Amino acid sequence: MALQLVHGIELSLVQPVINATGVLLHTNLGRAPLAPRHFLLEGNDPSGFRSTTLEFELASGSRGSRHTGVATLISELTGAEDAVVVNNNAAAVLLVLAATSQERDVAISRGESVEIGGGFRIPEVLEQSGARLVDVGTTNRTRVSDYANAIAKKGNDIATIMRVHPSNFHIDGFTEQAPLGELAGLGVPVISDIGSGLIDANCPWLPGAPPQWLSQEPAARQALEEGAALVTFSGDKLLGGPQCGIIAGRADLVAACKRHPLMRALRPGSHVLIALQHVLLSFAARTAVHDIPFWSMATAPLNDIRQRAERLAHDTGAQVVSSTAVPGAGSTPGAEIESFAVSLRGDHTAQLRRHRVPVVARTENSATLLDLRSVSPADDAELGVALRQLSEKS
Repeated sequence: MALQLVHGIELSLVQPVINATGVLLHTNLGRAPLAPRHFLLEGNDPSGFRSTTLEFELASGSRGSRHTGVATLISELTGAEDAVVVNNNAAAVLLVLAATSQERDVAISRGESVEIGGGFRIPEVLEQSGARLVDVGTTNRTRVSDYANAIAKKGNDIATIMRVHPSNFHIDGFTEQAPLGELAGLGVPVISDIGSGLIDANCPWLPGAPPQWLSQEPAARQALEEGAALVTFSGDKLLGGPQCGIIAGRADLVAACKRHPLMRALRPGSHVLIALQHVLLSFAARTAVHDIPFWSMATAPLNDIRQRAERLAHDTGAQVVSSTAVPGAGSTPGAEIESFAVSLRGDHTAQLRRHRVPVVARTENSATLLDLRSVSPADDAELGVALRQLSEKS
């Protein structure tokens, strides 16, 4: 019975795949890929098992907090006074609003009352927190005066101003957004949901200047420097870590989040914190471009991608074509990264998904494309096997 159950559901079980779509942070494929080492603690024998100091202080031998280590790293990287981690960014927004604005009003631009993945809408998250939404401005233009008028309006009780990352879309043309620094001068805390998790716009972990595709992306350090009281963001997007939500900023507001009854329901477990601390340590050591798969993919030299595609095409009979990769997962909407792919005439995506290591590709102009920028170089040989098997069956 158990074996029949396994065979019946095996395709629905979480399993490794090769992402050849060119979407580096593919939401359906788990967003940021992590290396196996990110889940292991230093000195842990993979063949055995050991406990962790999740809530234990080695120095005193007494109970500690699971947040201390990662909070210190986040504060160092972003300039925040304190930080706390929850299980995703929607949870971070929910907790911040519940801890700072419950039964009070939150001012949000009409252009930022967005819907994020899975049909979750900012007004609905806000309602669940117990706060009340006050729309300000218009869809395309919201000024500082709009927020100031909402604060001064009789009957309003504005506890916080919230800025929301537009995520999967952007508005061009006749637009205006109130500067964060000016909002911070209105006398109420500003919560900036930057969403994608860029921790520093200067990208000090990269050898050169920040890439152009990041030019419009808000960053945690700069948002706090401009006056945001708190920032919230995802751990599994541009940070390149595990799924989690990060709250960073003023110590008193972070403390309010830690004290709130929702905190226990939203806190992450040890596996998430272990993976997150590996990623944060790589940023601190400025080795992220080598240690974190997302940053390795995103910054791989175009010529290296082309050479990999040429080798794969030579071995399999496929064609090399120029391609366009994207960061994905709602990060940097509209941004593109040059890439190369191998191309096969016709739609072979279903057959590729049935390979011993499933390969997820995309179709374009009646051809199947496998974009090498989103594929680990360690999987090139496996892609070659999959493509040769296709040619043998055709």
